[in-house]
Amino acid sequence: MHDFRRQLKQPEDTIDPRTWAGSVPDARGTAPHVRVGRDKWFNLLWLIPLGFVLLVAAIAIAQGLREIPAVQQFMQHYPGTILRPDAEQTAGFPAWVSWQHFLNLFLMIFIIRSGVQILTDHPRLYWTRHSTPGKEWFRFQKPVPEDPLWTAKQDSVNVPSWVGLPGLRHSIGLARWWHLGVDTLWLLNGVVFVVLLFVTGHWVRVVPTSWDVFPNAISVAIQYASLDWPLENGWWAYNSLQLLAYFITIFIAAPLALITGLGMSPALSTRLRWISSRFSIQAARSLHFLVLCWFLLFIVVHVTLVFTTGALRNLNHMYAGRNDQTWVGFWIFAASMVVVIVGWVGASPLTLRKPRLIQRVGYALIGPAQRLFEHVDAKPGQYTEKDISPYLWHNGKYPETDEYRALFENNFADYRLQISGLVDNPVQLSMAEVRALPYHEQITQHFCIQGWSGVAKWGGVSMTTILELVKPRPEAKWVVFYSLGDGPDGGTYYDAHPIEQMSYPLTMLAYDMNDEPLSYGHGAPLRLRNEVQLGFKLVKWIRGIEFVADFAELGGGYGGYNEDHEFFGYRQSI
Repeated sequence: MHDFRRQLKQPEDTIDPRTWAGSVPDARGTAPHVRVGRDKWFNLLWLIPLGFVLLVAAIAIAQGLREIPAVQQFMQHYPGTILRPDAEQTAGFPAWVSWQHFLNLFLMIFIIRSGVQILTDHPRLYWTRHSTPGKEWFRFQKPVPEDPLWTAKQDSVNVPSWVGLPGLRHSIGLARWWHLGVDTLWLLNGVVFVVLLFVTGHWVRVVPTSWDVFPNAISVAIQYASLDWPLENGWWAYNSLQLLAYFITIFIAAPLALITGLGMSPALSTRLRWISSRFSIQAARSLHFLVLCWFLLFIVVHVTLVFTTGALRNLNHMYAGRNDQTWVGFWIFAASMVVVIVGWVGASPLTLRKPRLIQRVGYALIGPAQRLFEHVDAKPGQYTEKDISPYLWHNGKYPETDEYRALFENNFADYRLQISGLVDNPVQLSMAEVRALPYHEQITQHFCIQGWSGVAKWGGVSMTTILELVKPRPEAKWVVFYSLGDGPDGGTYYDAHPIEQMSYPLTMLAYDMNDEPLSYGHGAPLRLRNEVQLGFKLVKWIRGIEFVADFAELGGGYGGYNEDHEFFGYRQSI
């Protein structure tokens, strides 16, 4: 086994974009497309001219409606803003609202940019749990080519570094640290905000208390559309359309962002089976994207109205807590924008220069929540043969060595699985001997860190059988799987797993997939299945297994190849 260790490549602690991820070439996506019908696609860029036409038509219709006496009476009865009797008591904006507003803005820029980066790693969205090419409802990538060995990594695309975070193709490991880590701060900020809303009574400004909010919102919409905008009463109360927008954003969109985010977690999916059996990871991913679209729409409309309905007064409301048209609020706003711009511009360069810092800080933020779920034991029986996906993406760098080619061409007759380390009975097993061990079969869902998923039937040998065979010593805490293939930066691909997860009923070495011998693209002759882990940890083309007390002396000491070279975390349960 120590020969395997010498074949591991030491990582670097900075990033050279030219050599990143094995010098993955530049790949631009396409304009966003939405499926229409069975096989037609609509280019969303057409929404720009169509939107302009619809906007002009809406203005004309709204102005015409305002000439109708019945509509005029309706708008007189429902002017748009509902002033409560206690409006004077809740008027204005306390200092905590200003701080919460700024922190929300500042944190959201990192969440959105890293979320876009994550989406580019699998630029397709689905409504079913199967990620079958051609069945997606949204994409910003070309159709999947006919190449049967096309990988999910090849399907990823680039975004500019000022849009994505960090802006490198297939940098999802670093993007996830940003996204999940900052999410914890954003959620904490949100909890504080909601608590203060109700403690101070400020909730009445953003929660509807009368059904009249809906006809008033219609009235406001007509006023905006007709370009004869409603009277600004924001110091005392938002108009009904604003109120509904704030309510949806705070009490529907934000919680839905959390729920759908957790819906993409493999650990929660295996624990909350009554939900995940009906609500798939792909539905969660699609809804998460639609929530992002809502936030972006809200931000654009909100900022537009702030600057077109009395910029100085509105900035004073939010940034200075005063109801006048002085320049105080503007200058505080300008200073806050300097902070935002510095954060925006500096985030990607910082990530490239200090990726280990991002990795450590990200884990410090998300680690406590992650540790709650990392040892969830997956149970059998959630899926049946009718749930098997018609397609399961290939991924990883295929083995190209003469050693593997010779084994493959000889149908692995000369293959030997080496199992050693801190065990009482080290062994070398031929494939015939592996197949002679008690047969284990399961139908489970695969979760890729890139976002795609699929259900497959796996056959092979349970890791509990392997444990009984080799008899690990008490000091063995981790199990390391070595591949016959190299990682994209060179050096043997490997990953470490907690030994307790080897006793889970759905942890196995698979040599069959969907009642057929494992194919080259899916990891022949053996691949690991550990159903509480993401796909990058499920080593394919296994050549050896080592039981160790710690993985600190292996490779870069971070627990696996992607952890060493692409800054993933060895714990990725959410």
